[in-house]
Amino acid sequence: RYVMSLSGKTKLFINSILDLILPRFCCACLIKLSSNEDTICKICLSRIQTASKERLKREFDRKFLNKNIVSDFFSPFVFEKDKELQYAIHSLKYENKFPIGIFLGKTLANRIKINRPYWNIDLIIPIPLHQLKKAERGYNQSFYIAKGIGNILKINFSNRVVKRIKYTESQTTMTLNEREENIFGAFRVRNKNAVKSKNILLVDDVITTGATISECGKILLEAGAKQIYAASVAIAD
Repeated sequence: RYVMSLSGKTKLFINSILDLILPRFCCACLIKLSSNEDTICKICLSRIQTASKERLKREFDRKFLNKNIVSDFFSPFVFEKDKELQYAIHSLKYENKFPIGIFLGKTLANRIKINRPYWNIDLIIPIPLHQLKKAERGYNQSFYIAKGIGNILKINFSNRVVKRIKYTESQTTMTLNEREENIFGAFRVRNKNAVKSKNILLVDDVITTGATISECGKILLEAGAKQIYAASVAIAD
């Protein structure tokens, strides 16, 4: 409900009035947000661990290098259990807090502009949910992250290009091999013309082993995509 068309002091004044009527609270610590804060308070945001360049390089080598599917990837944060970012992502995934996804997507996009300015992206695709899981949850959290990225980078995003055709069990406790077997054959490209000769950015909330990203990227390359990039709000061990 933030006022986006105005600028400067006028926008902050209107937002402060709206906050008196319907106050907003930080999705991590639940304290009241100030008029210049958006979904996560500045204190909680400052406590989220940043992924270093060395960490990202190490994670790329572990998760993607030998598969020759993902050309490059980026995540601004490190996922930590029972910490601020987990609370934020949980609110996005299970509490219908869509603005959190858009905020995290915009944050991710701004970091991509700084750290990956050489990416030449033609289309953004959020990792799709199976229709049964989407019906159960009501929405795909990665769609809102992709929407936030698209809004900042001014790049088209679509959740209609790739379909998840295999229902997969939760991968939280699975090993890498189990995850790869679980996700194998899970995706289908609906429209090959939409990806042919395109550089695709795949978006997920958290990348753990990279198995889901790699499987989705594989079928996009088979459908004629030129290059696959990957991005997530966070990386996890």
